[in-house]
Amino acid sequence: MTEISPELRAAALASKAWPYEEARKLLKRYPDGAPAKGHVLFETGYGPSGLPHIGTFNEVLRTTMVRNAFHALSDIPTRLVAFSDDMDGLRKVPDNVPNKDMLAEYLGKPLTSIPDPFGTHDSFAAHNNAMLRDFLDRFGFDYEFVSSTERYRAGVFDETLRQVLRRYQAIMDVMLPTLREDRRQSYSPVLPISPKSGIVLQVPVTVVDAEAGLIRYVDPADGEEITTSALSGASKLQWKVDWAMRWVALDVDYEMAGKDLIDSVIQSSKIARVLGGKPPEGFNYEMFLDEKGEKISKSKGNGLSLEQWLTYGPPESLAYFAYREPKRAKQLHMGVIPRAIDDYWQSRVEWPAQDVAKRLGNPVHHIHDAKVPGEALPVSFGLLLNLVGVLGEADRSVIWGYLGNYVPDASPERYPALDALVGHALAYHRDVIAPTLVRRAPDPREAAALADLDARIAALPDEADAETIQNEVYEAGKAAGFDPLRDWFKALYETLLGTAQGPRMGSFIRLLGVPNSRTLIADALARA
Repeated sequence: MTEISPELRAAALASKAWPYEEARKLLKRYPDGAPAKGHVLFETGYGPSGLPHIGTFNEVLRTTMVRNAFHALSDIPTRLVAFSDDMDGLRKVPDNVPNKDMLAEYLGKPLTSIPDPFGTHDSFAAHNNAMLRDFLDRFGFDYEFVSSTERYRAGVFDETLRQVLRRYQAIMDVMLPTLREDRRQSYSPVLPISPKSGIVLQVPVTVVDAEAGLIRYVDPADGEEITTSALSGASKLQWKVDWAMRWVALDVDYEMAGKDLIDSVIQSSKIARVLGGKPPEGFNYEMFLDEKGEKISKSKGNGLSLEQWLTYGPPESLAYFAYREPKRAKQLHMGVIPRAIDDYWQSRVEWPAQDVAKRLGNPVHHIHDAKVPGEALPVSFGLLLNLVGVLGEADRSVIWGYLGNYVPDASPERYPALDALVGHALAYHRDVIAPTLVRRAPDPREAAALADLDARIAALPDEADAETIQNEVYEAGKAAGFDPLRDWFKALYETLLGTAQGPRMGSFIRLLGVPNSRTLIADALARA
């Protein structure tokens, strides 16, 4: 935990950055100091019926940012629990797993009771839980993993389950008005697990003895009336009731959720109060959209996976994207990655010189918990992409050779973050840019301007810097009568680079080298 100065704490109390605004909710929740349990509990939830995804990362990241912000405001200890809903019954077979026919035989059974289709763990849930933990550990999150199945079976939830049975009708009064008529006939807050089939049953339940935890239901398979305990893993709860029960049993203080769960948050909060607890603080973040502005769907495959992002950009760039405007719907697709990388580094450059108030609103302050690394990035990712685009199938050593034209003493050892970006740029060009790259032929006016530019840069001394070269680019455009000059730069990007947008040309020519830039111009003129 970062040591907090009085100046920083005062600024944090007034900051409009959303993690601090969220953290202040927790200060109001406990105005007299630490709660009886001695700490503030943050929670994130995960359904292990599928593999961890980019939404899981974002929820843990954003919750961690609020937790860090709370540390700046208060000395009360905190914990972060990553809760796995692994006692849920399997509703459908996921598309991205092997042995689907085998999984289909276990539909309706708790995820912890289903064999692992990958053949590496004791159950399907154990496999996905291990993936989740590896996933969170990879990013250095400070959390405690909690399994729903383990807590149910160990009796940790038993007293709160008794309270569910005591308050059964009051919970029904909350839930029934929200359900369709046909669903009301079969709805029960408690889902017994059949001792015969092992399936999580969706059947009406009668409370026999709340204190003893006894319930009665009719087995849908053979019509037998069964009286059994609801405790210690013999049943689980419907998800909105389960969420509320967990909040009360664990005394959760903060949990955020997506906009699609607003109704669930409202109903679960009501149920938590029925159970005698207090719902956690939190906020609802907006969902990601695809490049067409449509909701991302696993079945459609129109999303962007975590592994895809990390192939083309570092985790800090994804954290930057997640931090910005969490309550605004954002398009998540390949095209946003380069901008996120460069915006992250620009914010990192600005952070040291900013006053305290601006630092607290800078995304990198929250990404790095106020410990922002000092390494500079001498070349933007956009410029790297343009260099790779011109060089084609170049390897790292070739790229670093060109970087030497622009960066004194350039080497992977001196600039490890830049070296990582070189790898991302090569992958992004190979998979995203190269398949669509087309350099158009210049029209007569553009061709004349390119020839003029070629003559201008050929006359420059070898040591000419990027700004000097940029001035010659401007002059060539002006001499050709481009007005506005952005049309000239658009022509340069489209004819030399094959893109609609591009870098500052003086910097690019300096990076590529004048001889290679002249070759690029000659190739364009040959297409005229």
